[in-house]
Amino acid sequence: MKRSGTLRLLSDLSAFGGAARLRELLAGDSAVRVRGSPDGRHLLLLRPPGAVAPQLLVASRGPGAELERAWPAGQPSPLDAFFLPWPARPALVLVWESGLAEVWGAGVGPGWRLLQSTELCPGGGARVVAVAALRGRLVWCEERQARAEGPSGSPAAAFSHCVCVRTLEPSGEASTSLGRTHVLLHHCPAFGLLASCRQLFLVPTATTWPGVAHVLLIWSPGKGKVMVVAPRLGLSYSKSLNPGRGDTWDFRTLLRGLPGLLSPREPLAVHTWAPTPQGLLLLDFGGTVSLVQSHGGTRAVGTLQEAPVGPWGSAALGTFQGTLACVLGSTLELLDMGSGQLLERKVLSTDRVHLLEPPAPGMEDEEELETRGNLRLLSALGLFCVGWEAPQGVELPSTKDLVFEEACGYYQRRSLRGAQLTPEELRHSSTFRAPQALASILQGHLPPSALLTMLRTELRDYRGLEQLKAQLVAGDDEEAGWTELAEQEVARLLRTELIGDQLAQLNTVFQALPTAAWGATLRALQLQLDGNGKLRSQAPPDVWKKVLGGITAGKEPPNGILPPFELLCQCLCQLEPRWLPPFVELAQQQGGPGWGAGGPGLPLYRRALAVLGEEGTRPEALELELLLSSGRPKAVLQAVGQLVQKEQWDRALDAGLALGPSSPLLRSEIFKLLLAEFAQHRRLDAHLPLLCRLCPPELAPAELLLLLRTYLPDEVGPPTPFPEPGAEPPLTVGLLKALLEQTGAQGWLSGPVLSPYEDILWDPSTPPPTPPRDL
Repeated sequence: MKRSGTLRLLSDLSAFGGAARLRELLAGDSAVRVRGSPDGRHLLLLRPPGAVAPQLLVASRGPGAELERAWPAGQPSPLDAFFLPWPARPALVLVWESGLAEVWGAGVGPGWRLLQSTELCPGGGARVVAVAALRGRLVWCEERQARAEGPSGSPAAAFSHCVCVRTLEPSGEASTSLGRTHVLLHHCPAFGLLASCRQLFLVPTATTWPGVAHVLLIWSPGKGKVMVVAPRLGLSYSKSLNPGRGDTWDFRTLLRGLPGLLSPREPLAVHTWAPTPQGLLLLDFGGTVSLVQSHGGTRAVGTLQEAPVGPWGSAALGTFQGTLACVLGSTLELLDMGSGQLLERKVLSTDRVHLLEPPAPGMEDEEELETRGNLRLLSALGLFCVGWEAPQGVELPSTKDLVFEEACGYYQRRSLRGAQLTPEELRHSSTFRAPQALASILQGHLPPSALLTMLRTELRDYRGLEQLKAQLVAGDDEEAGWTELAEQEVARLLRTELIGDQLAQLNTVFQALPTAAWGATLRALQLQLDGNGKLRSQAPPDVWKKVLGGITAGKEPPNGILPPFELLCQCLCQLEPRWLPPFVELAQQQGGPGWGAGGPGLPLYRRALAVLGEEGTRPEALELELLLSSGRPKAVLQAVGQLVQKEQWDRALDAGLALGPSSPLLRSEIFKLLLAEFAQHRRLDAHLPLLCRLCPPELAPAELLLLLRTYLPDEVGPPTPFPEPGAEPPLTVGLLKALLEQTGAQGWLSGPVLSPYEDILWDPSTPPPTPPRDL
């Protein structure tokens, strides 16, 4: 039965203090900024600077006075306001463009009171253009006009901003503790700041310099690093940025040190940004929603049925339970985050809706536990939550049904195989679907047996996995929890026979959490880099046998499910493309007969190339590395042929020289391929010493001359002493002498002269004297 999305009314706003004023602000101004407190009991509404009658309203649900302030025309109003995640008491901070910051708190006494006032830019001459609050830190982007050089619109003026951070923590009942100011970025353009629960996103604005308006930054204080991302270029780089260690970056120096980021590119055309625990959502003007993940990767989430109406049309984005919610005007669309499929579309009774994050885990009221994890919608009509309604009439299977299903599955496997199953084999396959129920039934009816002993380890892993799933379902969206879940699932699946449902589940884990899945595979295969940059593995052969196992000849994977090796190659292409060629090279060394490497199936390098796409659409650099590192003669010759077409002579010669004594025929073929190019044009002359080293030692001078005669271009006319202007210079005896010396170095001292002209080329003495001329 298909699930349906429901809108549930949580409050008609009458329980909030100042409900009439709250409804008036929500209905009258669509540009008002709305934020909810971490405990869900307070709502903050702030009209932006420049609005008519700037107004701040903090409404509280239940006991407690509201905070309302107004600034008359001509008096500066706050640039932004945030709730602070202080569990002891509600608190908020107001920040002005001038750098003034006020911290307000609601303590034991009635009403709100000012706790502290400070200047973020004490030196003067600065203007705050954006501000955000991130887990006890206040981060702002300020324009230092006094230091700007050049007229307005010049590069110097465009990079006159800096991004600063300052810790902000409660201290006692009526004060706050402010840390010292630390500059994260110097000489940067104007950035907008957006904060999620773990990351700070620095996004370009309409005033950002066009040359860098396609770049955004993701700062993760917990990891002490910053990701520099260019979504349209598909590039991302990680750099250390830990204020505790004194890290700071000059923005221009940072970008100049990262290749490819300064390529000419149009600025990001983004209508709406929205931070989420999964990353940064962006909605373009065509209605496409993309997700910039915390590791720097960008993927398309889906396309809305309606696109934003102009740059000023209202739009709001949010996520809940693996679902994307987008409000465009009076339309609410729900899309699946994994597939991008439209799940439901609703028409709302108002076109002014704001999305609020759910309360922090552990801070909800008892009546809100049923709506934990759901997204909240606020309008003048009330506070709603959007979630999925469980289908009616669905009954969970009983314990006996689960055990019966388990027994049927194993009985069917046993009857098809015609072999008796043992407890050790059941444990090794790790395919129990109801270990806890099976153990409880056996415990009451059977004496302690080998099967029960084997089940104890299975039960421990099963219960730990169930506890982890329960924490995540309860709303704990910490990345570490999802990573641990994916690692446990991949480790368990790699112990099973990867066919059918197990292989499909492995594909699902890699698609949902590729970074965690690859980390688990890295540990399972015990991959390490040695001193020469080569991959090494200490994993037992049975693990590699499961990883390298291919599909049956003539059969395609069902429903796009990839075999394990192709799945790992696809994951490496997304996360670490530079690891793909050494991984394939290592896999070829580990493979055995019938494993998919060296067996009747396709070679591993061709299976990896298939993951990169059709021929002509693959990344050229990655394809070349795969061909060169494969060790297969046809693949290496194909790669050298591509290098010759691109006139990358050094790499082509190095590929031939890298072949060891075990590949003399392949090395000889590469030499003949390059010798043909040497005979036809002069672009290889600068690389003649390497070509001489590549020359096979057993090649005789006469054989070399015959080869050259075969490759020399046909003469279209009588020979001339000098080439025509613009024509390719011919091969000269001086260039040929170095090759003949290389081929005849062994045979000249002991063997006869093989050519009537060879003694002339080999005579090291001075030329004979010129005969006298008759006067």
